[in-house]
Amino acid sequence: MTVSKKVVLRLNAKIVDQPIIYSLIKDYGLIPNILKAEINPQKEGYLVVEIQGEDLQYAAGLEFLNSLGVTIDALNEKVVRNEAKCIECGHCTGVCPTHALTLNRPEMTISFDGEKCVVCEICVKSCPVKAMELYF
Repeated sequence: MTVSKKVVLRLNAKIVDQPIIYSLIKDYGLIPNILKAEINPQKEGYLVVEIQGEDLQYAAGLEFLNSLGVTIDALNEKVVRNEAKCIECGHCTGVCPTHALTLNRPEMTISFDGEKCVVCEICVKSCPVKAMELYF
């Protein structure tokens, strides 16, 4: 059975230079899709990744990451659009990198596709009326 899950991989300075994504592909046959990544100057960071593969390969790939010291968390937070607050100004559609938010013309209404959202939070920070909210 095929598994597809979004996870947050937290990396420490000891492993940030290792080719872990390459290993997931080559050694475990997984398909990782990096949705968001950040490495700070102390060489610590995180990756938000959607990982797809067969059950056994997926489990083996996560075991490999654990053995390296990678912390794996399920992506439990999501962005939601509070329609009662939204004034449909369209500002969020201009900053959304994945086009999860779109401006429908000629109606001039906003649509939000949560499946495309990678929880980058750019819309949350930029919404003038705080209609885009982080939900845990």
